[in-house]
Parts: sequence; C-alpha cells; structure tokens
Amino acid sequence: MIVGIFILLGLIIFIATILTLGSQKKTFERSITVKSFFDNVNGLQKGNNIWFSGVKVGTIRKVTLTGKGQVEVDMNIESHSRQFIRKDAKAKISTDGLIGNKIIEIYGGTLNAPQIEEGDLLGNTALLSTDAMMNTLSKNNDNLLAITSDFKVISNRLVDGKGSIGKLLNDETMANQINATTLALQKTSLNLEKLTADVSAYTAKLNNKGTLANDLITDTIIFNRLRASVTSLQQVAASSKEIVDSLKIAGNSLNNGLNTLNNGLNNKNAPLGMLLSDEKSAANIKVILNNLESSSKKLDEDLEAIQHNFLLRGFFKKKAKTEKTVIVDTTL
Repeated sequence: MIVGIFILLGLIIFIATILTLGSQKKTFERSITVKSFFDNVNGLQKGNNIWFSGVKVGTIRKVTLTGKGQVEVDMNIESHSRQFIRKDAKAKISTDGLIGNKIIEIYGGTLNAPQIEEGDLLGNTALLSTDAMMNTLSKNNDNLLAITSDFKVISNRLVDGKGSIGKLLNDETMANQINATTLALQKTSLNLEKLTADVSAYTAKLNNKGTLANDLITDTIIFNRLRASVTSLQQVAASSKEIVDSLKIAGNSLNNGLNTLNNGLNNKNAPLGMLLSDEKSAANIKVILNNLESSSKKLDEDLEAIQHNFLLRGFFKKKAKTEKTVIVDTTL
C-alpha cells in the first residue's frame, strides 16, 4: 500500500510537470507551421519563443541548415493568433531583454492582406551581428577619440586667446566693439521698424478713395495730365536752354563790344579816346561848336531877310497858302 501511494504520487507529479511544461511551450495547443530563412540565426534554438506586438504567439519548432548556406526556421504559430498575422508580415531575430535568449519577432503586415496559413513563408530582416556591432562601436570610439583630441586643441587655443574666437573671448576691446555694433544694429532695426510702419501707413492711405495719392494711382485722367505737364515742362526747359544759350552768345558779343569800346576810349589816337583824353582837341571842338552856333544864328537872320526881300516875297506867300490848304484837307 505504501509503495502504491508513492507510485501514485510520482505519477501525479510527472503528469503535472508534463502539463506545466506543455502549457509553457504550447505543446498541447493547436498550431500551424510557417517558416522563414535567415543567413545567421545568432544562437536561435528549438523551443525559443515567438512574439507578435509584445505577445507570445508560438515557439520555434525546428532550426536546420540548408544547402544554400541559409538557416531554415520552422515556427509553430497558435491557431487563435494566426488571424492577427498577415502574409506580408516579416520576421526578425531579437533578444528577450538586453542579454536574454534569442527570440523571433514578427512585425508589420497590412489589414488588406490575408492571414497566414499552414506552410507560408515569411519575409525577414537581416540581423546585425555582434561582431559587426563591435566593429562599428570600435570605429565610433576611434572617431570620438579624434574628435576629442581636436576639441582639446581647439579649447587650448581658445584659452590662449588665439584665433578670432579666442580673441573674442579674451579681448575686452573686441567685446566692446561687438556690443557697440549690436547697439547700432538694434537702432537700425528700430529705424527700419519705424520706416516699415510709415510705409504701411502710407500704403493704407493709398487705398483711401478721394485722396490725392489714391487719385494719382487710380485716376488715369490725372495721370495723363501729369504726363502732359511733364512733357510741357520738358519743352519749356529745352526752350529755356536755347534762350540761355542765345543770351550767353549775346552777352559774349556785348562783352566783346564793351571791350572794343573801352579799348577805343583808352586809345588816345582814336577819335573818342582823343576827345576824352586830349584837352586841346576838346577845346578846339568847343570853339568849333561855338562858331557853328553863331553861324547858324547868322544864317537864320539871313534867311529871314531873304523872306522879306521884295524879289522872293511872292514865292514865300504862295508856299504859305499851299501849306494852309494841305493842313485843312488833313483835318477833314
């Protein structure tokens, strides 16, 4: 009886263990088998888990090498999970945690594609190997070392005040000049802002109907009149230029005449110069003028005496009558 009890307890523990392991490995659940080919599985083994969107959907059934140098991975997918996985989904090898076991992760797929079926072949994404990652990390470390060395040289030059940036950091004069330039730029920006505001106000006034600016822009009649006025002003300017040129020519001629007259007046040998400069000639001319005046008086007396002469008296009477007749006719 005691032996039978121990055997019964052992059988119960054995069955419970099998059921527990089977439930963990999905051994007793209905599933379908799909496959995928990888160039390198990086230690993937039979029994490893398959995940889809963070949920376990199956296990690895078999991992075998093929004649083409690839690895065939057969996957058992639970029947109740196949409805969420599409034929255009892809598989990739990942890890369960940072340093955990290798797993297969299924991702992607479109809703328009049908769900997977028994024997389907899933596409895959090549997994970056650890060696490649280490090589890349090594190159990155070398590049980081070079960058650090260059930055060290640059920082030393900056501390020593070499180069433009070093002088900028250590030279107070340059810093003051930059501050002054910044202030000037700020003033310029303020002036530009004011100018922009004035331009905006002016353009706003251009849209106000009835104003001179709006009429100049929109009224074609005023514009044509302005154009005609400008044309007339151009013609007047051209005429004024011709007049000015003529006046210049006349002024030059007048200056030449005045110069000639001035030269003649200053020349004692010329008649005018002699009259103005020679006192004797002036006295002689004065005597001549006096003689002419006395001669003209005597001539008037002689003419009056001739008019009273009995021989010519009749002639002068006829002439006087004729002149009176002519005056009466002109008055009529």
